[in-house]
Amino acid sequence: MRKSALVLITCMFLPLPAAQAAEDQALSIMRRADAVDDGDNRTARMSMTLIDRDGSTRTRQLQTFMKDRGQDTLNLMFFLSPSNVRNTGFLTHDFRDPNRDDDQWLYLPELRKTKRIAGASKSQSFMGTDFSYADMTRRVTEEWNYRLLGERDVRGDPAWLIEATPASASVRERYGYAKSVMFVRKDIDVVVRAVHWLTKGGELKYLDITGLERIDGIWTRVELDMRTVRNEKTRHRTVLRFEGVRYNQDLDEGLFTLRQLERGP
Repeated sequence: MRKSALVLITCMFLPLPAAQAAEDQALSIMRRADAVDDGDNRTARMSMTLIDRDGSTRTRQLQTFMKDRGQDTLNLMFFLSPSNVRNTGFLTHDFRDPNRDDDQWLYLPELRKTKRIAGASKSQSFMGTDFSYADMTRRVTEEWNYRLLGERDVRGDPAWLIEATPASASVRERYGYAKSVMFVRKDIDVVVRAVHWLTKGGELKYLDITGLERIDGIWTRVELDMRTVRNEKTRHRTVLRFEGVRYNQDLDEGLFTLRQLERGP
């Protein structure tokens, strides 16, 4: 990331009109990325592999559901295996309104208890993974300030390099990120890589979209790799893989309720 830092320093000394133009272009790119069709009424199986620093692994199997409700998105997932997490459920009502906080609930079957995830708790690890609860929702474009840093190839495809910083203290607290750098593929306006600077602990999180497929005309992330790094050493890693992705399924809005969450798959 040293090269990125040099690009950032260069941008700081650009004439004001040029710097403003770079910010406007970055915002335009991120708005296009946000507008990319992500499908509707989607079902998929997901495997979640957790990898410790010593290389030992644990794998979980899940079933996921997604439905659009106007501009908002409803997500539900159930853990199917192993037995210690079976029937654990996670429900999200993802709102596009920046003035409305997303609703998230985690159902713990052993306790027969539903826990609401709110505020700063969203920056915490989701089920022991490298993804936080906030990472499990879609970012609202207007909650971040952007700066175009330059260009970089990702697996041979040209991508914009864009810095994103929280637009408010509440966004910073919710995500736990001081800033992010997003890699947006030029040809399809899809974020294919990101680096997040955590506000605490001096750690970085590296997200890489290692699997991207076009399914029913929708660019679909079928494999995501997130690593938590401190002092250039990987402390933990999570790989999410999606299979059997299907769009335009018959999903009733009643599926995405607390009652269904607690009832299980």
